[in-house]
Amino acid sequence: MRRLLKSPLLWTLLSSVVVLVGVTAWLLTDRATSRGDALKTGALAGGAIAALYGLWLNDRRRRTEEDRHEIERSRISDERFAKSIELLGNEADQVRVGAMHSLAGLARTRPEYRQTVLDVLCAYLRRPFDHPKFPSKTKWNKETEAAAERERLVRRAAERLIRDILPHAGTTGPTLGLNLSDARLDKLELLGRRVGWFGADRCEVASYVDLTDAQVSGKFSLKDVTIHGTLDLTRARFERKVSLDYLVVEKPVDFGVATFAEPPSLEGAKFAAGSTLPGRST
Repeated sequence: MRRLLKSPLLWTLLSSVVVLVGVTAWLLTDRATSRGDALKTGALAGGAIAALYGLWLNDRRRRTEEDRHEIERSRISDERFAKSIELLGNEADQVRVGAMHSLAGLARTRPEYRQTVLDVLCAYLRRPFDHPKFPSKTKWNKETEAAAERERLVRRAAERLIRDILPHAGTTGPTLGLNLSDARLDKLELLGRRVGWFGADRCEVASYVDLTDAQVSGKFSLKDVTIHGTLDLTRARFERKVSLDYLVVEKPVDFGVATFAEPPSLEGAKFAAGSTLPGRST
């Protein structure tokens, strides 16, 4: 009985009856209104209450259905994420690349996963890696060189996907950070992308780092990093502190093409002849 008294349907029916009787009685006080017209108007008023209840009920069902779909989407996304992480440890390079693309697709469709996916891809690039392009004590043969090259291509996929997940420079929204410290990279390109905090201390880069048109809104750190190729800073914008202490770049660097919120820290840094540093050239 108590449950019945709490039923919205019961109270809607009672309200409709009360409105019907009340409106009809009120109209009958006017002698110019016939009994039939008064009853018809009262019925319309009571029916409006029932119609409002129907609209509310439909909206409630719609929201319940949307919540159910969202829970199902979250469950599927969680399962997809877990499966992709598992496949990153697969021995087949094509499987690892597929897992990375699956994670990137998840980051595109589920924004709440973007930073997590970036963290995973960065963690993959921090795994131990050797290749003939890096200074190494490894005695290479055809088999080991082929295996290293396959892994290099897998890592190149991770590097490209990191760039693709990052938002474009000049856009608004959440900032995403990158932690590539202690990683060995081939080609890091952040062309026209917006990144928050960026850390790649003690990193080694075989080919180049390209920051053309990049926007860095957080701290940027390349401490004790060696870049065997080029560092391109064309139209890059650094909005916070930049730490380049003990950075070594084997090709000339032009700092004059970038914008810095404050002079970068260059203690112990070494650059190839012909480099243009902030305020001077070497």
